[in-house]
Amino acid sequence: MKVVIIGGGAAGFFAALSVKKHHSGAEVTILEKSSKFLAKVKVSGGGRCNVTNATFNNRVLSEKYPRGEKFLRKAFEEFNAKDTFEWFETRNVALHTYPDNCVFPKANDSQVIIDCFMREAHRLGIDLFTSEGVKEIKKSGNNFLLITQTGEYTADKVILTTGGQPKIEGFSILSNFDLQIIPPVPSLFSFNISDTKLHMLMGNVIENASARIEGLKLKGIGPILVTHWGLSGPSILQLSAWGARVLNEKNYKFNLLVNWLGDFTEMQTKEILENAIMSHGNKLLLNFCPFPFTNRFWAYLLEKNNFTETLKWKELQGKLFNKLLNTLINDPFKVEGKTTFKEEFVTAGGVSLEEIDVQTMQSKKVPGLYFAGEVMDLDGITGGFNFQAAWTTGFIAGKLKPIK
Repeated sequence: MKVVIIGGGAAGFFAALSVKKHHSGAEVTILEKSSKFLAKVKVSGGGRCNVTNATFNNRVLSEKYPRGEKFLRKAFEEFNAKDTFEWFETRNVALHTYPDNCVFPKANDSQVIIDCFMREAHRLGIDLFTSEGVKEIKKSGNNFLLITQTGEYTADKVILTTGGQPKIEGFSILSNFDLQIIPPVPSLFSFNISDTKLHMLMGNVIENASARIEGLKLKGIGPILVTHWGLSGPSILQLSAWGARVLNEKNYKFNLLVNWLGDFTEMQTKEILENAIMSHGNKLLLNFCPFPFTNRFWAYLLEKNNFTETLKWKELQGKLFNKLLNTLINDPFKVEGKTTFKEEFVTAGGVSLEEIDVQTMQSKKVPGLYFAGEVMDLDGITGGFNFQAAWTTGFIAGKLKPIK
């Protein structure tokens, strides 16, 4: 049996290795259009590779996917985060779980993941070709004909793992098949904000924060990172994932409201401010901050309210008190665009999950054509969830099971 995997990324390699596990005699080939395999794995997580998330309840795990929750909940019954741990550790790749449940290789280097995949692929005799982009897939009887940049390949089974595409034209490889493609839009992006004083705080991280989009029932919880173009970090990336389509419709122009204290309520924040007034009334606001902010960030919040440098805590009354209170828990920003991490881009969209059998990852219309990874209309929030989806769908696709 000849099996061709189109796409040499995370899902592609995992699918190929799964094929060899379940069909040891199969001839397996990976075709990658670029000059390097596993390029996204290399740069992910700042070059460390967030391989999964230590969420071991499949229902809770599936809730981390804005697109594909119900689909993946079933798929995780076959291969989940626990299985990912076992898979890597039995291949001598030690993993480390951080307090936020993000899982990285202990080596803190994505190259160990790449080396593991390449080592396994060579051991199992998988044929690997780079700079071999597939332009067209044709059905030829019960088989497939793949037309590439340099020639043709035949296959009994094809697994498509080409990842997310920035434009719908990226799915033209499937033009010979009547498949529904959900138009792709960016997911996991940071917000551009024109505030030069905010930009000067680049690198500041507010660990316990939350953010929401005015007029929408969307909320991101977690650290916020100040960048030289605006705001990023887990809280912002969560918002971008859950709001991917509606923010695209808004042309990425909307009002953002930030609670710099995370889930602190107005009453809780009031109490902290009142205690500061009572205990540190003669101190300058600038010299005493009752919150876990850097001095620079605290000064930014005070300046934003036009507070003088000589303002003392005991003078924080009436309108001044309310202004600071509102800034702490409901700070407004005008978002005027997005910044996408090009090397790590994630999209909402792809082959509709209605077209795919979740038990096999096979096309319901085209027998022998399977899918894995972000080429499908599924994507997760930041934190290792997109890689987990790649491992899960790649493992199932590699079984090459027929639809019952």
